[in-house]
Order: sequence, then C-alpha cells, then structure tokens
Amino acid sequence: MTFEGRNFDIISGLTAPIIFYYGFVNVKFGKKVIIAWNYLCLVLLLNIVFNSVLSSPFPLQKFGFEQPNVAILYFPFNLLPSLIVPIVLFSHLVVIRRLIKSK
Repeated sequence: MTFEGRNFDIISGLTAPIIFYYGFVNVKFGKKVIIAWNYLCLVLLLNIVFNSVLSSPFPLQKFGFEQPNVAILYFPFNLLPSLIVPIVLFSHLVVIRRLIKSK
C-alpha cells in the first residue's frame, strides 16, 4: 500500500486538477470523459480499499504478512477508512449522477 506497491489511487489525485481544468474551465473534455474518469477513480478506490482490508491483521488477511496494515487501527490513520474514503466515494458518485442528469 505504498507508492511502489498497489496504491494506484494516487493517479486520481494527480490527474484531478487536469480533469477539472480541461473539463470545466477550458472545456476541452466532454461529459463522457469526465464520467469515465470518475468511474476509473472509483475502480482505483475500490482496489485500494480491498488491498487495505486484505492486508489488515484480521482473520481474512491474505497478504502483507511480513508487515500487516496496523496503522489504520490508530489515530490519525483511522480517519482514512472512516472519513476520507466515504467522502471520496460519495464525491465521485455525486459528480457522476449530476453529469448524467445534466443536459
């Protein structure tokens, strides 16, 4: 779950300013591109959520045995799964819904 490992959701954060600028300010991207980007970001988010759950020290741990993901059990890292991930998930879903319903 590092930048060298399976943490590909950093790509969504790095590309977000580009998508915003060319999708809403300079309007070079259409709605379909922004919706597709949001779906891709949702897939990347689900990927890291599954990786974090499967590398946590719980009975369903499948990898990361040499260094389990114990950081998310302590403050402030527990804010990631309890606050940040739901906010990101909700934000992507709201943007997708608004873009699909807009004319």
